[in-house]
Amino acid sequence: MKIVVLSGGFCTERHVGLVSGSGVCRALREKGHQAIFVDMFMGLENYHGKLEDIFDAPDGLLEKAAIEETAPDLDAVRAARQDKSPSVIGKDVLTVCAMADVVFLAMHGANGEDGRIQAALDLLGVPYTGSGYLGSAMAMDKAVTKRMMDSMGIRTAPWADVHYTKEDIPRLAQELMVPCAVKMVNGGSSIGMALPDTREELEKALYDLLPYGGHVVVEKKIKGREIQIAVLGDSYLPAVEIIPKGAYFDYVSKYQKDGAQEICPARITDEEWHQVGEMALKLHQGLGLAVYSRSDFLLDDDGKAWCLEINTLPGMTPTSLVPQEAAQVGYSYADLCEKIVMDSLAARKAERR
Repeated sequence: MKIVVLSGGFCTERHVGLVSGSGVCRALREKGHQAIFVDMFMGLENYHGKLEDIFDAPDGLLEKAAIEETAPDLDAVRAARQDKSPSVIGKDVLTVCAMADVVFLAMHGANGEDGRIQAALDLLGVPYTGSGYLGSAMAMDKAVTKRMMDSMGIRTAPWADVHYTKEDIPRLAQELMVPCAVKMVNGGSSIGMALPDTREELEKALYDLLPYGGHVVVEKKIKGREIQIAVLGDSYLPAVEIIPKGAYFDYVSKYQKDGAQEICPARITDEEWHQVGEMALKLHQGLGLAVYSRSDFLLDDDGKAWCLEINTLPGMTPTSLVPQEAAQVGYSYADLCEKIVMDSLAARKAERR
């Protein structure tokens, strides 16, 4: 098949997407597909051949990609693009997507995971991997997801949906719960998040997160083990336990070598595994998601699981959590990438009926 692996994009999780996309593209090419790697934001500015020949590119247009210790400077990213238009979709991206049999969405965060590119591809009639636009949009919004968890009886920490300006911060710092987690409503990869223990730290966190848009979810801090579990198809996979080397599972812990210990399968009881798995599956289905997702939990000392959030396009590097879980049930990385493609084609076909 002709497959565009759409990656990168214009968001704080850009680097993570580029690494996921590179791995997916290599794996699909190993499976014999005509897969090409396309950065959604940069587009095909550096491709000088004929568009009709692009799927025959011998290297699949692959580029070197790495995750730095800090989030990308988006001003620098925009400045590096020759096309200075306000569009977040680069040169010839939609044209080449329309030429493909399927688009593999290897992006994370805004513009990739929030339903907007899914909606654009729907309008073009181009099949893509993962969930549709509505479920993606709901899952990306932490406040909407929290409301869905509450309505479905999925245990999650007490929380508040907070819209604020600079003038509100002194009051909020006294009114909101501490210790707590403060998260920008549409963030990911622990970017735009703080974990204050005191009111002074909470006030600083609110100031620090204000540039992300003035809309945050504030939730009670729960102490527990980091457990993450994927849904693949209609069932859940073995779970992963994350043991960060630092105090918390932050951006550096997630993506830098030796930042955290990842134990798969997690050293939890079958009862605890089924508890997080059933909650993840219930949330996946309740949001109307498709093909795959990954949910994040904290497991407290009493064995109670607390759901943090759900990811509709989880990391897909060869060593990411979902590939680790899938390996436990017999899927190689390349097999998993191809399964996501085939299951997604079936999902898109079902949606058109």
